[in-house]
Amino acid sequence: MMRTKIAAVALAACLLGACDRPWSNPEKGAAVGAAAGTGIGLVTGGSFGTVVGAGLIGGAVGYLGGAAVDASRR
Repeated sequence: MMRTKIAAVALAACLLGACDRPWSNPEKGAAVGAAAGTGIGLVTGGSFGTVVGAGLIGGAVGYLGGAAVDASRR
């Protein structure tokens, strides 16, 4: 179990470290929203489907929020 957690964290770090350009606001919002949604789903003790759904909804809302911030700056 511990090896799986370590492998997941290492994989996430590799994926994030592979970015070749700075993130745009929608991308940042999607990442933060997905992490927050997944975290909230885990803390509330939801099932796997609930946690994944919360992460997807959080990512979508974060992306839309980032896109709105990006559009307001132009």
